[in-house]
Amino acid sequence: MVDHPAVQVNGVQVSYGSTPVLVDAGLVVPAGAGVCVTGDNGVGKSTLLRCVSGLQQPDAGTIRVFGAEPGGAPEFWRAVATTVEPPTWYPGLTAREHAELVCRAHGQDPEDAGVDEALARFGLAGHADAIPPSLSSGQKQRLTLALALLRPSSLLILDEPEQRLDPDGRAMVAEMLAGYLSTGGSLLLASHDDKFAVASGAELVTMERLSRPAPAEPEES
Repeated sequence: MVDHPAVQVNGVQVSYGSTPVLVDAGLVVPAGAGVCVTGDNGVGKSTLLRCVSGLQQPDAGTIRVFGAEPGGAPEFWRAVATTVEPPTWYPGLTAREHAELVCRAHGQDPEDAGVDEALARFGLAGHADAIPPSLSSGQKQRLTLALALLRPSSLLILDEPEQRLDPDGRAMVAEMLAGYLSTGGSLLLASHDDKFAVASGAELVTMERLSRPAPAEPEES
């Protein structure tokens, strides 16, 4: 994997109906590096991350993750952890049981992986026996991040991970992401918080730099 960039996007185009969202988008995330795409709502950040995550097929262009097409291959999902889509909450399973399930799915012993420590780090120790749908939106966000960071991965793809976190929570997550990069992981995220992104160790790249502006509508004569 280290012979290829973590992410390479070339000439990607996506339209919703007649509305272009990504036009000739290009991006490289070197292996072991972090990149944060920034920009206003509606400029295509989430669409780009969905395409890189293999959750959406672009209309044109190529995307490679560690040299291979993103998608359903087991090797891809072993390497990539993403929060681009909300996780599936299994009925009746507690927050701790969700974390244990994630660990076992990736060949980890939950105790060795430090499930309880991870939940405590995200302020969820008192909610470990609660079912996720009963949690607040902020607690669900912290649980989602805890699950993504608990399992082994080579690339994290995170869509606005700072959402619904208080300042202390943002600082803690940024520190964890910086630690992830320091161990050789790669990071692609979208964020509205430049300070958070920089603290995580990511390079800031605006969507305007990644994608050519959509052609203007012709004026009526």
